[in-house]
Amino acid sequence: MSVLSFREISGRSLSHRFGEPPTAERKFVATLDNTAPTVSEVANVIGIFHGDVHPEYSFLAMVDAQIAEGSPSPFHATATFRYEVLEPDVQDPNPLARPDVWSFSTGGAAVPAVAYYSNDNRIEPLVNAAGEYAFEGATTEESEIRATITGNRPSFPLDVAAYVTNALNDSAYLGGKAYTWKCSGIGGQQQVEIVNDQTVKYYAITIELAYRASGWPLILPDIGLNYLEDGQLKRAWVLMRDEDDQEMRVPAASPVALAENGAMLPPGNSPRLLWRRVHRAVAFSTYFGSPTF
Repeated sequence: MSVLSFREISGRSLSHRFGEPPTAERKFVATLDNTAPTVSEVANVIGIFHGDVHPEYSFLAMVDAQIAEGSPSPFHATATFRYEVLEPDVQDPNPLARPDVWSFSTGGAAVPAVAYYSNDNRIEPLVNAAGEYAFEGATTEESEIRATITGNRPSFPLDVAAYVTNALNDSAYLGGKAYTWKCSGIGGQQQVEIVNDQTVKYYAITIELAYRASGWPLILPDIGLNYLEDGQLKRAWVLMRDEDDQEMRVPAASPVALAENGAMLPPGNSPRLLWRRVHRAVAFSTYFGSPTF
């Protein structure tokens, strides 16, 4: 044991510049024997550790401990403890005990244009005056909200990352209805911190979520070059007139609109819109939680 006794030096300091977080300092003098102390030895005797709250200012936590030997004599050491306002991602000295931190951003994404909003705000298939899908390859812009979650884990969650990447929310989540949020991916990087002389190894994890108000399932026109009749698959046709002005059936050159039972709709009918979810749906609140303050 190299620390025999200690006392706090009077004159605690507090510094607070307008618009910036405050800082504070406390100083102690420790009386030593002839063995050089370590920072942890002095901290253990004085009883102040990283993350401890300031005795007067509960919004400040100890973030830095410094020991200066030989002051004011060879058998003394000055211990200086600095206090600051901690950011949300470092409010606990143990990195594995810190809460996840959320951030949000917005942007645009190009999506296929297969439907449009009519004057009465209904979603209608994007067809020409003849009821045909003649705008193949058309795209439009849709706003996208991205949520980034950063946090620490004892190991990289490989199984979870493989399971939830590209998955959708199976129920209402963060103000969006089911299937409007998608997990874009999970990344991680190894990190090491020293907490009160203990080595803590962990993975710094980043999770990316993306929100679209229209949702992530595909919206497709119910069209095809074939149709069902009496359970038989037949080639779609259109009526044409021959040189004698007689009607005749000829194979359709482009897909035709289909009914719900697979039958061919009469010419001029707009195709129905199909809704197809092609991604797994999982409980986002279970895997990702929600923002906390």
